[in-house]
Amino acid sequence: MNPAAAPPHSSSAATRPQRRWRALRGFLGRMAAGLVRLLGATWRVEVLGENPVGPGKTPVAGALWHRGLFIAAHFFRDQRIVVMVSRSRDGDWIESVLSGLGFARSPRGSSSRGGASALRRQVELVRAGHSAALLCDGPRGPARVAKAGVVALARAAGVPVQPVGLSARPCLHFGSWDTTLLPLPFARVVAVFGRPIPIRAEMTAEELEQTRLEIEREIERATREADERLGL
Repeated sequence: MNPAAAPPHSSSAATRPQRRWRALRGFLGRMAAGLVRLLGATWRVEVLGENPVGPGKTPVAGALWHRGLFIAAHFFRDQRIVVMVSRSRDGDWIESVLSGLGFARSPRGSSSRGGASALRRQVELVRAGHSAALLCDGPRGPARVAKAGVVALARAAGVPVQPVGLSARPCLHFGSWDTTLLPLPFARVVAVFGRPIPIRAEMTAEELEQTRLEIEREIERATREADERLGL
């Protein structure tokens, strides 16, 4: 028997589990997005500062902490915002949920895999008129330490960084590295929009680092203000 002659159905069989996974992922993603919409509809949301995201507004690079991802997913729904999602099964799931919540199709990548190409795609989408949202201390932490990606995106796309602080009470705290918040039904939710930070196209390495620290401090200040508003 010629070993090079593979059965004609082998390629199809190899992709069958992938097709099943994609179908299941899409179904579960739509279900999760629906649950987020239902839960978020009960929240009492207070906004402090000017929300720069919306129809006809100039794109920004929204910068927030990973702990507020559930709040952000509902608050920024249906705005076609761009979010970078990792190339993993967890990323597959997150992409499906975000799609169901009306976010733009996500570039896929992370600091360890495919990040450069995903960043280029994200820049293209922001230049085309989409705002972006970045969980600046994700995906693995350390918590409340901003990574340089938000500066790189804003600099390449020519948009300002918009720090955002999010908090809620009462809420569940997941025992992850960032104590992710999931507001309970009818919770109070506070979104604080901090001072926009312009990003120059030409900066030295030292200026880039100073800008990263400035963004970090402003996200943290806005987050503390949101916590204090709720008596936390």
